[in-house]
Amino acid sequence: MVLFLVGQLLALGAAAAAILAYSVKLETRVSIMETRGAEYTVGRMGEMRDKITVLEQKIEVNEASIRRLIDQYLKDRQPPR
Repeated sequence: MVLFLVGQLLALGAAAAAILAYSVKLETRVSIMETRGAEYTVGRMGEMRDKITVLEQKIEVNEASIRRLIDQYLKDRQPPR
């Protein structure tokens, strides 16, 4: 009976140690993400902003090309005066 209780106590101690180790590990990860994550996020947002700017420029160029094609098409369809 005493051996059983000692085994239970060891198992309970091991579980408590595992929970404590997991908590410390999780807190360390959160701390690292708080310090490094902000810098990484700002960098990613800058990259996304640059990509969006390039896409907007391409859209403007394409819109101008489409307008020019439509104008040309409409001029060709008008009867001569």
